[in-house]
This record gives sequence, structure tokens and C-alpha cells, in this order.
Amino acid sequence: MKKIGLSAAFVGFSVAVVGAASAAYPVYQQQYQQQYTRDANYVRPGVVQLPATNSTVLTVNSAVAAQPTRITGTLPRVGAAATAAGRQYYQPADYDRLADSGLYVGISAAYAASISGSMHADYSGEQDAYVVPGAFADADFETDTVIPLQVSVGAALNNDFRVDFSYTRYSGLSYPNNVYTFNEETGAADILTSVEGGAITANTTMLNLYYNLDSYTGYLAGGSLRPYLGVGVGMSLNTIADYVVYDGTYYRIIQDLSTTINNAGKLTGISDVYAYHNGGTNEQLAFMVEGGITTDLGGGIKMDFFARYANLGRVKTSGSIVLSQTEWLSDGYGNEVQADYDSVFHYTNWYESGRLSMIDIGARLRLQF
Repeated sequence: MKKIGLSAAFVGFSVAVVGAASAAYPVYQQQYQQQYTRDANYVRPGVVQLPATNSTVLTVNSAVAAQPTRITGTLPRVGAAATAAGRQYYQPADYDRLADSGLYVGISAAYAASISGSMHADYSGEQDAYVVPGAFADADFETDTVIPLQVSVGAALNNDFRVDFSYTRYSGLSYPNNVYTFNEETGAADILTSVEGGAITANTTMLNLYYNLDSYTGYLAGGSLRPYLGVGVGMSLNTIADYVVYDGTYYRIIQDLSTTINNAGKLTGISDVYAYHNGGTNEQLAFMVEGGITTDLGGGIKMDFFARYANLGRVKTSGSIVLSQTEWLSDGYGNEVQADYDSVFHYTNWYESGRLSMIDIGARLRLQF
């Protein structure tokens, strides 16, 4: 009987404790009820088990429980230069859309808005240089429309830097159509001569590094444009084709023909000079500086609009000139007659050269993988 009485007392005490807990902790009671209603074996992660004994009774009203605050508006500026402008993340989609990622291939076309450089006859100071057409001081390049075409393969190193290897071909340049040949009598390059041929091409390969400036400027045009700067260095294979210079000027060698009396066959003058200049190909150090903006066209395709300065080094001939000229001879009576032959000469190491640089404006399509 004593055992039954003790058991009944223990059960009554337990019921009283549960009832008191239900009254003191209604929120937890509701949670436990919901849990065991869904699944008798389910225990919600993160539920705090209160100590069996607690000197402080905590009353929680589920109707006034704290709710998380919803924050709306523009996200703060973050990035490498957060104290300045920083990089602005409007939405995750905007950031992902403009970011460079992985490998890419590109193709570009440009227009040479400005071309600088000229050809110079390195032998213009040599003795008898006047007999070689093209012995001029300087002559600007003759240019048609120059459209530099480029293909590139590269990769993004991180969100700020990308690097690529490019091949660019420049054509549409030529030796000037007319030059001023050196005049022995006046010592000036003032005799106009005509030129045929002399097309100039440059095949340039470079390693380029680009840096995105949005860490400092922020995205432009509401996040649709991204500014960048680039530099590159490499080699340019510059070629000038063979060309012919014709000089129809008569050059008098003996001013007083009376001195040739009884001296038949003496050379008194030359005319109709044809000079066949052998072109040449040489490898030169080249570099470029580029600035532009990038926009996204969707589908992993980006477009760069750029302005680029390219220095391609020197264009230089092989130094070989074959010259043909008509000669005039004394007849021994104070007159001169045309020789029944043309004299041919071969000059070597008489180079013509000039530096070539230009400013290009163009666009590049890049497909990212």
C-alpha cells in the first residue's frame, strides 16, 4: 500500500509540474505541440532546452515575438577603393553580366584616324646621290584607307585584370607616289619624281594586359558600360614591296661643251633615270596603349569600343638599288648626242627607311567561355 501511495504521489507531482510549465512557457508548449502533431519522432533543430530548475521564470508572448527587419534600397559601395568611388553592385545580375570570366576569343576592326612617319633616304648625303632617284630628305607615307584587323585569345586573371595574345595586320600604306630627288646643282631636294609600287604592310603580334577601371570610376551609364586601360608589347614584321622611281630630269655633267671639242665620247649628261628599289622585311619592337569601354551584348558576348596608339617600329628596304639611265656623249665638235645604250649600275647598302605609328579607333567583339 505504501508503494502504491508513493507512485500516486509521484504521478500527481509530475502532472502538476507539466501544468505549471504549460502556463509559464506557452510559446514552447505550442512549438512542442506542433512538432509532435506533425511527427511524433521529429525534433526541431535549434530548440533550446531550458534547465530543469531555474530561479527566473521567463514569459514569452508569441503574439509580440520579434520579427526580422526587411531592408530595401541600394546596396553599399564595396571594392578595392571603397573609400573613393568603389565598385557599385546594383544587383548580382548586373555584376555577373559585366564581369570578365574565363577564356575568351576576340576579333576587332579599326580605322586608322591618324598615321605618322615618313620615308628617308639614308644615302642622300653620299657622293653622286643625285643619280639615285629617291635621294630625298623626307617623304610622308601615301595612305589609302587603313583598316587594322585583329584576332586575340585571352583570359580573365580576376575581376580587374585580363590578358591576351593578339595578331594585328596593317595594310593600305605605300611609298609616296611622288618624291623630290636631290639636285646636285642646287644642293636641295627639289626635283619631282614619280614612284610606282612600294606597298607597306605590318604583321604585329603582342602580349597585352588590360585593367578594368570601375574600381575607381564605378559602372557608367547605370551599370551598362565598364571603362578599361590596356598596354601591350611585342614584335612587328614590317614589309615594304619593291618599287620603281622614275626621274625624267636631264642632269648636265659638263656645263661648257666647248671643252669637249676633239674629245668625242666624253660623258656630258644623263637623263631618264629608272631606279629599281628592292623592298625589304625586318622585325621591329612594337608597343601599344589602348583605352576604351566595355558593354555586354548577352550570351557571353562583350564589345569593346577603343582608341589605340600603336608604334610599329621602322620600315626599311634591303639596300639594293639597280639603276638604269640614258647617257649623253660629246660628238667632238662641241655638241652632244644620245648614246645608243643605257648604262646600268647596282648600288648596295643604300637604304631607305622610316618609322611608322598610328592611332586607331575601332570595336572588338569578345566571346567568353
